[in-house]
Amino acid sequence: MIPFIASLLLAEKEDFCDKERLIELQNRIVDPRFRDSDYRKRQNYVGQSVAYQKEIIHYICPRPDNLPSLMEGLLASHARMKTGGVPPVIHAAVIAYGFVFLHPFEDGNGRIHRFLIHNILSLQNLVPHGLMFPISAVMLKNPEAYDRSLEAFSRPLLQVIDYRLDEMGRMTVENESVVWYSFMDLTIQAEALSAFILKTIEEELVQELNFLANYDATKKAIQDIIDMPDRLIDLFIQLCLQGNGKLSARKRSAHFDFLSDEELVAMEQAVREAQGSPHFQQDSERS
Repeated sequence: MIPFIASLLLAEKEDFCDKERLIELQNRIVDPRFRDSDYRKRQNYVGQSVAYQKEIIHYICPRPDNLPSLMEGLLASHARMKTGGVPPVIHAAVIAYGFVFLHPFEDGNGRIHRFLIHNILSLQNLVPHGLMFPISAVMLKNPEAYDRSLEAFSRPLLQVIDYRLDEMGRMTVENESVVWYSFMDLTIQAEALSAFILKTIEEELVQELNFLANYDATKKAIQDIIDMPDRLIDLFIQLCLQGNGKLSARKRSAHFDFLSDEELVAMEQAVREAQGSPHFQQDSERS
């Protein structure tokens, strides 16, 4: 299993909208015990237990016997949109939200859904090559807006699906429901994704650029005090931020015992001056 953030490094490299690649991706990001070798074979749903044998159902996934044709249709739609001049945001919303609503795997569907947004925006050149576009973080930092984008499809669906749960919480969908997943209206989801992208550009990227500018200025100020390797400067800044602008005696002894008292005081002052920027302070708190 690899962390989700590490998997995002793959997003700009190749097209993952292919059955074999999706299975490979699922195997990368989930616990090895929950890896799938094909689309799920069981009826799945999203819910929460509120008492013994009592579940609140939030979403009902399509029946497993419908999955092969539904996923084939989704991937075929991707292939057509990829070369059909469809706006990248619409393309990403349709495929990524379509994927999560089909819920083809036992585990990892939400992470793959967000990965596909990165993947398609990169493939369609909406995101510059080499830029880690933090839209996943924005979506997760705004859970109410994200949940609304999911519930716009999931809540109406509950009104048209007939199902029963057995004593073990296993679901059986009793009516023919494939039509509801075959022709999804994803207008609300496309609008939500547009808003998330705008928020990413206006807030997250601005903060990131301000942080990087202050960070570079801090590194230069430290280099003017003592010209040491970049890796040591980065380590000093990181440790100093963790100590609210001060390097602890233990960390000084472990990593920077070669510094004089005067050099240490001046370097700490350089970090504290950079912390005076609200953007630098905010990002340092996340370090």
